Amino acid sequence: MVEGKRVAVVVPAYREEDLVATTLRGIPDVVDRIFVVDDASPDSTVDRARDAADARTEVIVHERNGGVGAAIVTGYKRALAEQIDVVVVMAADNQMDPAELHTLVEPVARGETDYAKANRLFTGEAWSVIPRTRYLGNAVLSLFTKIASGYWHVADSQAGYTALGLDALRRLDLDRVYRRYGFPNDMLVHLNVINARVRDIPSRPIYGVGERSGIRLRNVVPRISWLLVKGFFWRMREKYVIRDFHPLVFFYALGFLMLAIGLALGIAETILRALGNQITTATIVLVALLLVSGSQFTLFAMWFDMESNKDLR
Repeated sequence: MVEGKRVAVVVPAYREEDLVATTLRGIPDVVDRIFVVDDASPDSTVDRARDAADARTEVIVHERNGGVGAAIVTGYKRALAEQIDVVVVMAADNQMDPAELHTLVEPVARGETDYAKANRLFTGEAWSVIPRTRYLGNAVLSLFTKIASGYWHVADSQAGYTALGLDALRRLDLDRVYRRYGFPNDMLVHLNVINARVRDIPSRPIYGVGERSGIRLRNVVPRISWLLVKGFFWRMREKYVIRDFHPLVFFYALGFLMLAIGLALGIAETILRALGNQITTATIVLVALLLVSGSQFTLFAMWFDMESNKDLR
């Protein structure tokens, strides 16, 4: 227990036979329950997890692979069934420092925030420890996640070391959250819709402990970017139209419309000019006006979104 609250750890695992036992043995005694969710691993992950299990541990096995998000959702649902007060997610690859678990859980247990998330970018150590391509990919996705989720203060969107409070867990529609890699990004979008408070907690980046990654940035970044585009429009509709109304939706709509028309006209005029056609001054002014006005409307919408979510931290 932490601050009198029961704590559970969800350990999603897939092909982690070399590291899952080390991960489980490192989980501190303040944790009351451990849910290891094996996502249909073809190796000995389940056997290694059961060998390392103690009285707190339950090993759950998926019959079919559903993705890391699916494994986490299964763990969340199991914790919800037991009414666990704080649920932590800790990957089975030993890249999340168990010594930081208490720091992550404490603000949630005290009711200061609903969702605490590790941030490995707080210190300058991240640039030298995290592989360069992954760091840059993380930076791009973190920027997109800020816009899509409305949590402008949150960085390191791909960090999966998190702690979630029971009240927020009850209010989430877990069946709608994305089930594969990209789960932490989509999770933030859904948390914003229910007005959950989210806080970043400094965390030490850990690499080179024998972990294996099948992530390919050239595939992951476009896929998660598209997921965030859909998540952004879903959040606009759910939060600012259906559940409540905010004029920022008009600013976003006008901004996107003007930018789209301005870009289309600009491209068309550039092609015509390249073909030797004359472009009138009025046309140039119109394109510039559309682009400038569209940018201003979009920036105003972002500012409104920031103001609307400034207390969710």
